[in-house]
Amino acid sequence: MPADVATPMSTAAPRAPRLDPKDLTYKISGGLILLGLAFWLGVNLFHDPAQFFTVAIDGLKNGALYALIALGYTMVYGIIQLINFAHGDLFMLGTMMSAFIITTVFGQKAPSLAGYGAFAVAMIVSMAFCGGLNIGIERFAYRRLRRAPKLAPLITAVGVSFVLQFVGLHWNGSGQRQWQTVLPNTQFNINGVVIDVKTVIIFAVTIPMLLILTWLVTKTKQGRAMRATAQDQDAARLMGINVDRTIAFTFGIGGALAGAAGLMYQQVVGSTAYNLGYQLGLIAFTSAVLGGIGNLAGAVLGGLLIGLIQGLNDGLSYGLGQQWSQSVVFTILILLMVFRPAGLLGKNVTEKV
Repeated sequence: MPADVATPMSTAAPRAPRLDPKDLTYKISGGLILLGLAFWLGVNLFHDPAQFFTVAIDGLKNGALYALIALGYTMVYGIIQLINFAHGDLFMLGTMMSAFIITTVFGQKAPSLAGYGAFAVAMIVSMAFCGGLNIGIERFAYRRLRRAPKLAPLITAVGVSFVLQFVGLHWNGSGQRQWQTVLPNTQFNINGVVIDVKTVIIFAVTIPMLLILTWLVTKTKQGRAMRATAQDQDAARLMGINVDRTIAFTFGIGGALAGAAGLMYQQVVGSTAYNLGYQLGLIAFTSAVLGGIGNLAGAVLGGLLIGLIQGLNDGLSYGLGQQWSQSVVFTILILLMVFRPAGLLGKNVTEKV
């Protein structure tokens, strides 16, 4: 009898997945854009390293302010998926409250021990004022619209924004007001890199706030309630969570952050204006979208990146200049949305129905 011969199983190599020409085009385009950006940064760094790092640090200072405002946007959106366009005007009122407390109430107009004390009091009052005002706005303007079509609360937010602007117009006047500040105007030089003391103070405020906020959301009972409410409000109610109180608490925290940002802006820039919330609010919202709206770390990352981009474009020898600053920022945002719609740290999620 012939020997049994084992029939080998088929060992054909699996086919490689076909590369979509559209994906290939996106990857090549993204690579070319990053290469061009790296080349531009490299040329400026080689041309004048001291200038490069000086304007970069100054841009990060503005970025930290954007991040403080963006945190309020992203917190509210993360809970109830509402883009609160009134948040920028809440920040604007925070600048005016800060100036009122420091200059009018305490009469402080220069760096001093009393001025630093007034600064600390203004921080508490501004955060409490903006936080309480935001809770009131949620209670009377947004709460009844939670189950309404999404366009209704969005239009309401725009209406609230105009109301706050009207308050700011009567409080501040139609023009820009200049104020003396109590923070030191000194600078220090490290190998030709000029660093403003106010930049250090801004980061000394922003970083602890981000850490406290992250701890609050991830480690506390209230934070678990916030995350549960963001995931499913009806299920959160069934688990015994007071959804109304949780949402009001979120608005309060977001408003308090806007108040802190208002104080820092007023002390760093030294001016207030009734229409300030529109411009800064739009940039802060862009920061939240850039980083991934709903993500706390993403809001901070987006704010720092936008501030850095503005600083480099405005201050470097080879840049488009300040007149093109907004165009550069929003062009980068559009490109990012094309390649990564969820933002830098955001996640693509399916909408709940």
